[in-house]
Formats: sequence, C-alpha cells, structure tokens
Amino acid sequence: EVVRRVLLLGEGNFSFAASLCGAAGTHVVATCYESEEEVSGRGRAAESIRRLRERGAEVVFSVDCTKLKDYFLPEKREFDCIYFNFPHCGRKAGVVKNRELLAHFFHSSAEVLTEEGEVHVALCNGQGGTPADQPRREWHNSWQIVAVAAGAGFILSNVHAFKAETIHGYKCTGYRSQDKPFCVEGALNHIFTRSMPLPYFKPMICEIELESQKVSFQVPQVLVDKIDRGFLELNSNHPVRTIKEKLTAELSQAFPLQNIDYCLSLLHQGHLNGVCHSNIFWIILNPEETPSTEEMSNGLANAVLFSHVDFCRDTDKNGWVNVQEGCHISKQYYLRPSLLPYAQAIIQRGAFLPGTLHVLSGPVFRKCLITPYSMPVFHEMLFVCAVNRGTEKSCIQMLVNNIKTSIHSLHQTVSGFKLNINLQEEASFETTELNDFAAFESQLSRIQYFICMEIDASGSCEKGYCVGIIRTAHYELVSSELVVVFASLNLDLLAMLICGIPDWRMLWTSDTRFLRQFPRGKLRLFKSFSLYPPSYVHDVSFWIPDGEQFDEVAFHTIARRVSGEMVVSIQLIDCFQQSETGRKSLCYRLTFQSCDKALSRQEVAEMQLLFRKEIKQCLRVTLR
Repeated sequence: EVVRRVLLLGEGNFSFAASLCGAAGTHVVATCYESEEEVSGRGRAAESIRRLRERGAEVVFSVDCTKLKDYFLPEKREFDCIYFNFPHCGRKAGVVKNRELLAHFFHSSAEVLTEEGEVHVALCNGQGGTPADQPRREWHNSWQIVAVAAGAGFILSNVHAFKAETIHGYKCTGYRSQDKPFCVEGALNHIFTRSMPLPYFKPMICEIELESQKVSFQVPQVLVDKIDRGFLELNSNHPVRTIKEKLTAELSQAFPLQNIDYCLSLLHQGHLNGVCHSNIFWIILNPEETPSTEEMSNGLANAVLFSHVDFCRDTDKNGWVNVQEGCHISKQYYLRPSLLPYAQAIIQRGAFLPGTLHVLSGPVFRKCLITPYSMPVFHEMLFVCAVNRGTEKSCIQMLVNNIKTSIHSLHQTVSGFKLNINLQEEASFETTELNDFAAFESQLSRIQYFICMEIDASGSCEKGYCVGIIRTAHYELVSSELVVVFASLNLDLLAMLICGIPDWRMLWTSDTRFLRQFPRGKLRLFKSFSLYPPSYVHDVSFWIPDGEQFDEVAFHTIARRVSGEMVVSIQLIDCFQQSETGRKSLCYRLTFQSCDKALSRQEVAEMQLLFRKEIKQCLRVTLR
C-alpha cells in the first residue's frame, strides 16, 4: 500500500494535525517551532499531541521551517504534501519580514518535497495579494505569495477558502505569539506545485531533404522548442490535431476529400508577393559539411553550412533581402510562412482533382509583434477546391456552412457559452479588427472573405477573432477555366477559442499537465495549473540610428528570443525628437510573465539586461 507522507509546520496547538491524523494511507509528521515545554502549556495542545502519538504520527519540536532537510534523514526527506497554516514571524512583524520568511520556507520545502508533491499555505484574508483575496490589498502591502514562491520554482495551482469550521477539533492560536485566537474569516488555502524549470535552448540543427539532396540549417532560436513537436502526427493527443481530425471528418461528408499527406518542405524559396521581409524567418544554406553540435555551441555554425538571418542584411526597394558580401551564400530560403504556395504548385503541376476538396496542414512560421493572439508559429489547415467558373460562390457558401457546423459542434461539446461564427467580406472588414493571422494573409493575395469567431463575454473570449480566410484564383487547367477556392484556418487559434485557452504559449508547453486535460479525441475547457502568475515591468529607452527606419518586428523578435517567450506585452510609452539635431528617442515598456512556469524577479532582471545588450548590438541603437 502506498502511504502519503504529510508534513505539517508551525503547528500552534496541534489541533489541525490531530484532525488529519488517522486518515487511511497517510503518515503525518507534525512539527512546531517551539520546544515541547513551551507548547504543552497551550490549551488542548497536550491532548492533541497525545492523540497524534497514539495514532502513529511523528511529533517533532523546535523545527525551523527554513532548514527542513536538517531535521530528517535522507531516506525520510520526501513528503507528498507540506502544510503551513498562517505562517508569521511573530509579534508585530511587517509584510517584508513575512515575505522573507515565506521565501526561505519555499526554498527549504523544495528540498524535501516529492516531484509531484504539493505545498499548502493558508493565509489570512488579503495577505496573499492575489485576485482571489476579497477585498484585495494593494500589491506592495501584501505578502506577494505567488512571486515569492516563484523564486523557489513553485507555481500556484489552486486556491480555495480555508474553512476552519469544517475541520473537526481545529482551533487557531498564536495571535502575536500568544495563546490567543485570530480572525480566519475569508482566509485562503494556497496550493503550490513544482514548476518546470525555465528552458535553456542549445543551438539546434534541422536536417531535411530539399531539391533531392539532404541539407541542414540552424533553427532560429525563438523556434527551437517548436520546430518539430509533431502535434499533428497520428499518436498526438494535442487539441490542434483533434480539431483537425474532426473538421476533416465533417467536411468529408459534404465533399470528396483528399488529404495531401506527403511531406511539405519546411523551407521555401522565391518571393512571396507583397510580404514584408521583416515578417519572414530567413535561412541561408551552403552545400558544405554539417558542423558538429560542439562546433555549433562554439558559434561556428554560421560560418560553415547554415545560418538564420535576423539582422545581417540590406534590403532592396521592395523590402527583399540582399545579403551582404562575405556571408558565403549560395541560395536564400525562408521558413514557410504559409501553405498557400504549396497548394498553388500542386495545381500548376496538374496533380489536382477538380471537384475534390484537397487538405494540407502543418506548422507555418511568421515573425510578428507580441500580443496574446499573435503567434510566431501555428498550425495552418488549408482547403483547396477547383470548381467551374460561375459556381464558386455556392462552393464557398457550402464550404463555410460545413466549417461553421463543425466548429459549432466542437464548441458545444466543450462549453455552453454562446458562439457566433460569421463570414465578412473584405470590404466590410475593418482594419482595426485584423488580428495578426488575418493581417499577414492579406499580404499574400487578395482575400474575399474572413471567417470570424466570437464567444459571448461570459465565456472565454470577449471579442471576435479572424480564425480563417477564403480567397479565389483563376487557373487554366485541362483546357477549361476553373476557379480555385482556397480556405485557410488557424488551428491554434481555434483550439484556444474552443477550449478557453487564454494564452497561445500554453499550446506549446512541455508541462504534462496540459495534455493530460485532453485525452485522445476529447476536447474540454482548459483549467489553468498556474494561477495568477506574477508579472514584472521594465522600461527601456534608446536613440535610434540617424536616417534609419526602426524595425519594430525585429525589436519584438529579440524580446521573444532573449526571454524565451516570457515577454507578454511591449508598449511604446514615449517618443521624443530633439529639435536641434533631429535625433529620435523611443521608450518602451516590457511586461514579463509566464503562463506555465515559475518566473522570478531575478530571472527577469537578467533577461532585461540581455535584451538591452542584444538590441544595442543587433539594431544599432544607443541606450539611454
């Protein structure tokens, strides 16, 4: 039989420990800071201690919660649950001293807690400083428990009311270090779990077949943890695959359907008309010997076979890259920003059945500004169907109706919130409504319709988002003119809206608690396992080089890279131009916050220092 080991700290009269003791499969270790002589004089303490010992519990005195490993042998250090109810430094200690106590306690707990263990901390109303506190104290006047715990690698995974009246025999004591009760009305129990560590990504080589030969390239650092995750593969439980499969099954009832499942190259070559170069992840290849991982780590990769071009470039009048001399380039490629060119190539080769709905899907890559719904990588699902000229409108209507029915069906299995999906013509679609997905698609070619999805304000989303687009094109095929209808869907955005996932980064988390919520073929409302993550704000101001256009997308991409996607917002808060010299200064405010990992103030400070260094080097700005 598996026995849960439970550690209780800071017991005042051991009445809470006594209420837990005796539960089947639980071994209780109850401790307090004072000596046995000091505690025994408190009301009911001696009785609780006697009951604990009779039931096989361990009772340990004079235990310092900041040095826990010192009190237990190595084989007895691992606890499944640690309780610390109403911690306090004693007497009239202020919030700063109590924060320090909690900080040391969390670091100490990390040394004696199992990997899947929990830390329960009960605090009086308002002390924690989270939105769960009602009323909520000002941040500086709270114990800032989530930020303090993050410093030791813990995230807040649950919070609920501490109901003293439901705990048999429990009586709180210890008001100002005396044997007196204190008010626990509105108190909260905060449940912490271990966070995945912040990732450190080594340089990564991706090997693919291109033009009948094997080539390698260095993956842009911001994409290292996303380039080859296999979310759409057969053995995947990821919600983007579930949505793709259910959409395919629904549409196959209305159209002859063919999945184009052969491997589509990650790299594309040639111009994409109208697409700004700053939105592209450029890759440079050389047909030379692949360097070793050690050589890459030593920074030799860019000089040997491959390179990811971020900033070493000039552009022509159309915004296309002219690589500078000395970069040893043979050909220019970029990570595919869309599946549309592949569909067009298939059509032009004639490998296409008129009247059949062809389906392509896979990840696409785009540099973009940092917003909650802007993704540097997402899974695109592209539908292509050729019809006789004059029948394209009925085809579009039929396709949209089936897509709407499928999405409604998916959403209803997940939640009862009201869902609206509508088709808007390009002329009626305001520029302010464009999200990043629609804005980029508008660069590729003219869009006839936008597929917009809106969930009622009481649900997971308060406004509408473009989740798909429809465009048409004319081709001369098989000696007759056909109109080809293209419909593109952003599967990641659909997954977020259907399952109530508030942050696109959560789709890419390596924490197993995410995928556990989506067993194969099941879509459910997502429940966050990291509540009220702390956020940290840093400002940066600088002079931009004279006569140069500031590349804001590159600025945001550097922020993504150096922070490991921990920057959630970048706002321009000031713009100043010297009248005498014409020099221009910009000031931006960066907000750092993780959606799934513990992020400490010190870690953010280091990211900010690196960010300042990188923008100075890569964008040639002068820091102020």
